[in-house]
Amino acid sequence: MEPLVSIVMPFRNAASSLAAALSSISAQSLARWELVAIDDGSADDGPHMVAAAAAQDPRVRLIASRGRGIVAALNAGCAAATTPLIARMDADDVMRPTRLERQLALLDHAPGIGVASCLVAHGGDRTRQGGFAAHVEWTNAQVDAASIHRSRFVDSPVPHPSVVFRRELLDRHGGYAEGAFPEDYELWLRWMEAGVRFAKVPEVLLVWNDRPERLSRTDERYSVERLFATKCRYLAADRRRCRDPRAVWLWGAGRVTRRRFDPLAEHGVEVAGYIDIDPRKVGQRVAGRPVVPPTALPPRDESFVIAGVGVRGARDLVRPQLLADGRVEERDFVVAA
Repeated sequence: MEPLVSIVMPFRNAASSLAAALSSISAQSLARWELVAIDDGSADDGPHMVAAAAAQDPRVRLIASRGRGIVAALNAGCAAATTPLIARMDADDVMRPTRLERQLALLDHAPGIGVASCLVAHGGDRTRQGGFAAHVEWTNAQVDAASIHRSRFVDSPVPHPSVVFRRELLDRHGGYAEGAFPEDYELWLRWMEAGVRFAKVPEVLLVWNDRPERLSRTDERYSVERLFATKCRYLAADRRRCRDPRAVWLWGAGRVTRRRFDPLAEHGVEVAGYIDIDPRKVGQRVAGRPVVPPTALPPRDESFVIAGVGVRGARDLVRPQLLADGRVEERDFVVAA
């Protein structure tokens, strides 16, 4: 029978984790899949492991990307896929047995959804990897299409290896792009800007492992600075698309917050002023702009707010204040940190 979904899995020097990843794919309750495994220049036994799996199972294909990098490998895998649906998988993660079945069911029953994700389990030491564990907890709280869209400027609301998406999106809105940015987050923001809707199966269907050699830990493209530069690019695009004449105010006058949102100006969005609760900053001018307390923020019809304070827990304090002021999230403000 013809496959229903193509699993695109790039790998490089992943021999230590490939066996578990391949085993979890073979154990899927949905049997109509093909695996497109892309060797991105491995120097270990990984390609031989995949070749052996392909010799045993005709659903497995090995192609070579010759070490051109993750973006080239992803695009090569997507180009080689033969089905209308593409599932992402990383060679260091593990699928739960019903992952493909449940995600394809979501897409089948919700034709307006373009990308189906799921909840993920943290694969690592929560004590030593507290930041990653907190991110897993946060992303698992973004489930329905509205909450995923609302949280898109905070961080990537869907883990890259957890998604199944409609292949037609690649033709309509473009695939993975090369550049000094996290390729998955840039793709999600670009697709969301184009109106693509994301949703999740509210079940844990993937173990998302945090290995020291993960690109997000070792490559400059995944740094905090590049993350904010990417979100600023799409924040500015969102402002242009809305044609909103209101002045943009940034909640957070600290040096770190200001520096992270400096790229807004590169894309034509000037910050009119800052909102802060620090009495040492309120009443001052920072970078030539006024710093005011929340009570002195210009009215809703004159101001749009970007909540950019990155201190943990800040968004849970800022959002209620903006809502209490009668502002509507995404219409009158966005949370972006």
